[in-house]
Amino acid sequence: MTDLTELIKQKAQQHFSYLVDVRRHLHTHPELSFKEIETSRYISTQLIKHRIEHEIGIVNTGIVALIKGKNPDKKCVLLRGDMDALPITEKNEVPYKSVNEGVMHACGHDVHSTCVLGASIILNELKDSFEGTVKIIFQPGEELLPGGSSLMIKEGILENPKVDAAIALHVFTDLNAGQAGFRSGMYMASTDEIYIDIIGKGGHAAMPSEYNNPILIASEILLELSKQFPNQSSPSLDKDNIPTVLAFGKITANGATNVIPEKASIEGTFRTMNEDWRKQAHERIIKLTTDMATSKNAKTEVKIIRGYPFLVNDEQVSTRAKNTAIHYLGKENVIELPLRMTAEDFAFISQQVPSCFFRLGTGNKQQGITSGVHTATFNIDENAIETGAMLLAAMAVDLLK
Repeated sequence: MTDLTELIKQKAQQHFSYLVDVRRHLHTHPELSFKEIETSRYISTQLIKHRIEHEIGIVNTGIVALIKGKNPDKKCVLLRGDMDALPITEKNEVPYKSVNEGVMHACGHDVHSTCVLGASIILNELKDSFEGTVKIIFQPGEELLPGGSSLMIKEGILENPKVDAAIALHVFTDLNAGQAGFRSGMYMASTDEIYIDIIGKGGHAAMPSEYNNPILIASEILLELSKQFPNQSSPSLDKDNIPTVLAFGKITANGATNVIPEKASIEGTFRTMNEDWRKQAHERIIKLTTDMATSKNAKTEVKIIRGYPFLVNDEQVSTRAKNTAIHYLGKENVIELPLRMTAEDFAFISQQVPSCFFRLGTGNKQQGITSGVHTATFNIDENAIETGAMLLAAMAVDLLK
């Protein structure tokens, strides 16, 4: 174990400066979900450079590589990196600032792909030192429904060879570079999009007897929904306290100061960690909205788009991954994470394969690197790249045992 540990550490250090260049190239040239054409081409070029066999064109831009150790049919572990960026204009003044106006790697997927590439290189160079196969996927469209992982699953990425365990990481500025965070069991929420149209009757604002204001009806519906679905994001998972968030972030009604519109539209999200409750909640949202609108002599149209399922970390896989991180980083640098109501499309994989989705520390307060993901000033301490590549390679080797 010690010899292989040192070899993995040495390989991560050896390739660190190269991986920083890779990350900076990806960060400079971000592409939106399912449009990662140049990103995919660049990653493929790097895999070719390091003599790693791979298949391109999975869900158009996705990539799958296989690194076969000794006795490759013994077991298969999957490592996943996502590639897509966000529609955000970058405000960082750095040499590797995005050159694609209005598009930015503000969620760290450039880092994820780089770490997975780094792990691929390390594992390929050490493939005579372990048994089994590591399947590497570079995934499109994590940020956009229906989620690239769900589409790649449909194209067979969990088969041929059959995947026995899966690992993915995600940047986390709340932790410093050189740290990692873990949580076994339920970790992240399912996510659904809610679209509600309230159709009343428009008219002149000065003549209230002649109109039925859909804005007021929409407001009453929002207030009642907030009473019926109090946001509860505590870690308790008993049947009476299922983590739940119902939030609305957009209301549209194209009237004016003296014009009452015919229609008001509200849009929001529903998140939870229980599939039975998720279904019941959808039904309750539709019924409550419809009944209230009817009682106000209005009509309603409700559309709920099911998004990602909740993400569950397998206890055994997560414990082994966490112990690997402790071995490499020290116990003081491995943190227990709280439950989160954010969502992640790796959940599709975690629902089918024993998995661990962990957080890679990327923050550095001394350097002012504190901005969260999905912000125009998000950045990372690039030392995290070495840690991420090292941990992914080490976890894969350990899980193959």
